[in-house]
Amino acid sequence: MPFLTDPWFYLLAIPAVLITGISKGGFAGGAGNLLVPLMALTVPAPMAAGIALPLLCAMDVSGLKAWWGRWDKREMRVLVPGALVGILVGGVAFHLFSDRAIKAIVGLTTLAFLARTLWLQRHAVPPPAAPHDPVKGSICAAASGFTSTIAHAGSPPLAIYMYPRRLDRQVMAATSVVFFGIVNYVKLIPYALLGNLSAANLATSLVLLPLAPVGVYLGIWLQKHVPDALFYKLLYALLLITGVKLTWDGVFA
Repeated sequence: MPFLTDPWFYLLAIPAVLITGISKGGFAGGAGNLLVPLMALTVPAPMAAGIALPLLCAMDVSGLKAWWGRWDKREMRVLVPGALVGILVGGVAFHLFSDRAIKAIVGLTTLAFLARTLWLQRHAVPPPAAPHDPVKGSICAAASGFTSTIAHAGSPPLAIYMYPRRLDRQVMAATSVVFFGIVNYVKLIPYALLGNLSAANLATSLVLLPLAPVGVYLGIWLQKHVPDALFYKLLYALLLITGVKLTWDGVFA
């Protein structure tokens, strides 16, 4: 099968896959938001998303095995249906929007994620735990499904609902990991129907696939040897540059 041979693509895709694997390894939860933005700097955003999805599904296997059955059942009954609605709307948007529009969405989503993350870091004292809210949960899950379908960047909308809930750490991790695992595998359907899983995209994913477990093991190693502060500073700088570039290309170019 044909695959991308552009060296500039791999110059960005290789570190993007490794950083995403590091995120899946538990070191940096927001690192996965870099995968599509970095790839989209050299290829159309829909192609970048199509190449990224099989990689994410492969990375999700270990997470699903580790956390299966340990999620919050009440939250999942709200979140999964909402996400399915968001995936449907995201699939329609993928079909209707131009590459420029999708790049703008990806760029703005990246900057919004970065802004919210930095804002939360300024508030060291967390507020009291928020109650279970099916309406807010459904809305945030739908937004998460939409942004995940467009750019595999569903973390910020879900975090708006889940972080204030202040669930037990393991329950929170299990709920998030399994939620995005389900979302990623469901997204295979609209991606296949829209042609985003073309032979060329799948072949390129296959070329990058060996990097996925390497990134996961790097994440495990980095937890023990690299200060969080240093890693996050580098990550946020890269997110800022990438988000600004994609937003500029989508809105002004």
